Amino acid sequence: MENASPPRILIVGLDRYGMRACVRLGLDTTVVCGAPSWDEGHIAIPDDVTVLRVDDHTNPEAVLMALDRAGLTGLTGRTGPAFDAVYTTDEDSLVMVGLLARHLGLPFTPPEVAVRFRDKSVQKREIRAAGIATAGAEVIDDVHDVTAIDRLPFERAVLKPVAGAATERTSVVTSAAELRLRSNEYRRQDTPQRTFVLEEFVRGEEWIADGVLYEGELLFYALGRYGDPCLTAVDTGRPLHFHHFDPAADGWAHDRALPVIKASLEALGLRDGMFHLELFHDPGTGTLTFGECAARRGGALVQEVVQAKFNVDLAECAIQVALGRRPALDVKVRPSVVGGAYLTAGAGLLLDCPSAAEVTALPGVEFVRIERPVGEYAPEVAGTGQRIGQFMVMADSVEELRDRFVEVWEWFRTRLVVAPDGLKPRELRELQHVLRPAARFGDALWQ
Repeated sequence: MENASPPRILIVGLDRYGMRACVRLGLDTTVVCGAPSWDEGHIAIPDDVTVLRVDDHTNPEAVLMALDRAGLTGLTGRTGPAFDAVYTTDEDSLVMVGLLARHLGLPFTPPEVAVRFRDKSVQKREIRAAGIATAGAEVIDDVHDVTAIDRLPFERAVLKPVAGAATERTSVVTSAAELRLRSNEYRRQDTPQRTFVLEEFVRGEEWIADGVLYEGELLFYALGRYGDPCLTAVDTGRPLHFHHFDPAADGWAHDRALPVIKASLEALGLRDGMFHLELFHDPGTGTLTFGECAARRGGALVQEVVQAKFNVDLAECAIQVALGRRPALDVKVRPSVVGGAYLTAGAGLLLDCPSAAEVTALPGVEFVRIERPVGEYAPEVAGTGQRIGQFMVMADSVEELRDRFVEVWEWFRTRLVVAPDGLKPRELRELQHVLRPAARFGDALWQ
């Protein structure tokens, strides 16, 4: 029908590439934007997207009230349902959007399935029941009080929130005494996350897989690895970096990983949508151990690197699946090694940093996103979500890729100006000369 209305989609949380896909597909798009995302102002919202402002886009009450104020909560309207699809790529909103979709009568990952992708203890229970190798895990109901734990269940354990993300508040503990120290720290900080899990520490390379499922069929996946495991990157302060394997040159890796990927997704019950799965690979034995999996596309520059390497727009695939459409893929594998990495800084006030254009001019750099504005306080790196920016590099080999990462990090570091915590006024005055070398800050009338 020529005058048929375009499909209507509700996006919960800001997703630059998801919104871009909706605009390209000609969808009638409504976005629910929480206050922190709005204040951040980093993700531009297209002019032809309707925005519903809420205090917290992970809160079902806030979202439903905003929809009601806009007259969009009814299951039927004068021309049919308020929306044809609902979508999110926000980790903290996945279960809520599953409940919202069920309330609105729309397809999405069912909430009981979304729980398996959020609760790390439930996830590992399902994976273990399917006979897939994974770490042991025990739940701590309240990390603020661990006095009843006399000894750890594992010789070396990873302490993390049961439904965390981006390695936030994740650390290795080797004794009950260390656990109590961490508990006291979180208690002093009055952390809102109280339910944690202790997982058995697993050694090895950390591999990643990002892909698309439609009606239970794995349409596409990209396999790669982090340069350092995420926890190692956080502990050492080394910027997170990763690259994707080539299907031909690294076919051995795909042969090992694909059966585990398929079995894991089946065990967790995901049939439609995106996934970001992490595995630990033991180079000595070739064995793979399930790490964890999210029912969304990966963060960092996974979207950009996958599109550059494989010509696949993961965000557009996600929107198509949300609409009940089978994505039409045109996979074209680029021969270059493509990877992404973070730009980081020590804790302090960001006074100056190179622009995206300046970083892009460096050899091999194809894309840069500077995310923190000058004048903002940069906290101490405590998870893989904290950074100044990100960049994507192309190279002829993995070795060249790593060299270019290091070159960019060193170049960026020498041009970054941060006022660290605890500086005396005398030291801050010295920074003025770095920022404005030609200026004179005299204190006498006659020089």
